[in-house]
Amino acid sequence: MMRLKLSACMVAFAVAMLTGCTLDPRYERPAAPVAAAYPKGEAYESTSAAAATTAASGTASGTATPGTTTTAPPLAADIAWRSFFRDERLQRLIEIALDNNRDLRVAALNVAEYEAQYRITRAALAPSISASGSLTRERTSGVTTSSSDVSIGTTSWEIDFFGRLRSLKRQALENYLATDASRQSTQISLIATVATDYLTLLSDERLLQITEDTIKADQSTYDVTKRIQELGNSSMLDVQQAQNSLASARASLASYRRAVAQDRNNLVAVLGAPIPDDLPPAREFDDESMFADIGAGVPSLLLTRRPDIVQAEHALKAANANIGAARAAFFPKIELTASAGTSSSTLSSLFKAGTGAWAFAPTVSVPIFDYGSNKASLDVAKIEKQIEVADYESTIQTAFKEVANALTARATYVDQVEADRDYVMSSQRYYTLAQARYKAGTDSFLTFLDAQRTLYTAQQQLASDSLSRQANLVTLYKVLGGGWEGS
Repeated sequence: MMRLKLSACMVAFAVAMLTGCTLDPRYERPAAPVAAAYPKGEAYESTSAAAATTAASGTASGTATPGTTTTAPPLAADIAWRSFFRDERLQRLIEIALDNNRDLRVAALNVAEYEAQYRITRAALAPSISASGSLTRERTSGVTTSSSDVSIGTTSWEIDFFGRLRSLKRQALENYLATDASRQSTQISLIATVATDYLTLLSDERLLQITEDTIKADQSTYDVTKRIQELGNSSMLDVQQAQNSLASARASLASYRRAVAQDRNNLVAVLGAPIPDDLPPAREFDDESMFADIGAGVPSLLLTRRPDIVQAEHALKAANANIGAARAAFFPKIELTASAGTSSSTLSSLFKAGTGAWAFAPTVSVPIFDYGSNKASLDVAKIEKQIEVADYESTIQTAFKEVANALTARATYVDQVEADRDYVMSSQRYYTLAQARYKAGTDSFLTFLDAQRTLYTAQQQLASDSLSRQANLVTLYKVLGGGWEGS
């Protein structure tokens, strides 16, 4: 009977070790708490003539050729960042940031740390074997004695009958994978930040150039008005108005000079290194071929394509495995200590027959009364899983919102920038006509000054909205999960 019980125990042990069963709850991915498709409507569809030719074709305008087949643009996560960002100068800046940015470096080191933690946890499943040897000589009451021994064995190896260690190993693995996904999110954010800071610099440089041109025009207008006033053909009020316009433009000049300098500082900080002098030529910041076109796909694709959602799911799986470890704590813990070797009173006889020695010491500890500690630990593990479920669902909802907002911005900015361009052209014609009529004495100086201010405002508005449009394309690429793959 004793032999049968022992055999049954050995079989159970073998089955448990081979099947790798645990007490983890069965994992099921929570349903995505968002709609099956992104919103649609007028705000998501451009009505401009330029809508048919976004950055996908790399041209500023055009229409589809009749009879041709239109293919959907690739998804953001399938486009490497080097393929999405077509500006060679921007590509070089991103390379520098990926090599030198400290936040990304810390994220990579965190991944290495969690990978090492996983290896430590995994190692606990196997026995730790060590060898030891000793030689002792002592003299007592005039008698000298010697003893020596050599042994090899394992110390306190927990036999994982109930899967506690395997649950902890799975938890460590999921934490490692979550940290790696976090690194990918950090890389995506870094690339988007570099691109946005670069576009901001180009935009402020454009605004600085516009302001410098405006100051030249205002200075010329002031000089002419003052000369006319000195000849008695203009009032002092016209001179004062011209001077006010010039002073306002000069104030804007100082503001944009400061903005350009600060933009450079921001870019250097995110790069983690100085801006090189040998960068490739830059494209115009509102060049519509600067970025490749991307498709949005469906919200369900975000679950596997966007790293922060992947990170949240791995954290949820880790919490699920922790429940298994907490459940296993209710069952007996079996530890084994064993050693075998040889022992002798003389070193020369250490390995001779009859000097063998061994020790076998299995230990079983059974939780009987712990004042509710194990129950509380299990409750904590279950609550932590519920928290991770809520975090996972919240991450999906945030991602859905960000994508939907970026999609409507992509459509509406096309119309807005196109209207801004029409506004600039109209303001330029108004300014040219008002200038000619003022010189001819047909219109007042106030009309001419209004035309001048209108043109300056229109140019500023076009630059600002063009920046917003380009920055939103970067944001759309980021929120759709693009940017973590290499070139």
